[in-house]
Amino acid sequence: MPDPIRADRLPDMDSWQGRIDPEPKSERWHQVVTPWAGQADPGFALLGFACDEGVRRNKGRVGAKGGPTALRRTLSSLALHHAHPLRDAGDIVCADDDLAGAQQRLADAVQGLLAASQTPLIMGGGHEIALGTWTGLAQHLAARDTEQTPRIGIINFDAHFDLRDPGQGPSSGTPFAQIAAACEDRGWPFRYACLGVSRAANTRALFKRADELAVVYREDHTMTPAALPELHGLLTDFMADCDQVYLTICLDVFPAATVPGVSAPAARGVSLDVIEPLLVQIARSGRLAVTDMAELNPDFDIDQRSARVAARLFHTLTQHWA
Repeated sequence: MPDPIRADRLPDMDSWQGRIDPEPKSERWHQVVTPWAGQADPGFALLGFACDEGVRRNKGRVGAKGGPTALRRTLSSLALHHAHPLRDAGDIVCADDDLAGAQQRLADAVQGLLAASQTPLIMGGGHEIALGTWTGLAQHLAARDTEQTPRIGIINFDAHFDLRDPGQGPSSGTPFAQIAAACEDRGWPFRYACLGVSRAANTRALFKRADELAVVYREDHTMTPAALPELHGLLTDFMADCDQVYLTICLDVFPAATVPGVSAPAARGVSLDVIEPLLVQIARSGRLAVTDMAELNPDFDIDQRSARVAARLFHTLTQHWA
């Protein structure tokens, strides 16, 4: 079977290194990851989006283009607790400030992986990644021979709505406004849940736009361990109206002390012990089609704290993915 995607940068398997233990059942990620070569059996496909052009345009701290390499190195030594194949499909790279071109190449790669029965795990990169990931899923669903209108639910753990008007120029702050417009053009419903929103980091205009678009959201200060039953119910109700779920995690949803290596550190954020059980619920739903991780910025990381959190989240998702 030929490789259905074209990465700008082929997998660098030297990133996958770590300790090897002699006992049986002691595998770590670096021992099982193989290069993507069009394998026919279903598995997880890791794909990098080495881009922070959207962050630069959004006047954030650049450096997230190094996120995919940093995440691979941190994933390498994690203990493996599932039997699903793991493949590295390389990187999509934004060159010459061509953000739209990079996002379209990401979309085509996501579509190709989905068509090959792979479950894409996309490693960012700024949150401009979202437009490419969603477009790839949309292209995949549109290519199916069915008259049913796709119902894609977007679940975004994020301190920001990222609903800014793209008329001022697309950036990491505009992807979900662009997706809403794409849904309108296609005649598809726009279903968007944004959990962890910081009121201090989003203008009144953005809250108004979120309300106009019927966005389901929860602010950071309401997302506490005591609120978990309500949050689980919210996700259950949201996913019940979706055929496919696109999960996107912006690492700036976490407190800056937990995840310092991001483009826009959070003064408050939401704790890992709240977000992780919600990810388990989403992973077990049977509706999760694709996920991406945005804003990992190794240039500002401390002791690999941010990369370790990102790696743990992917570890949790792959362990519980239905």
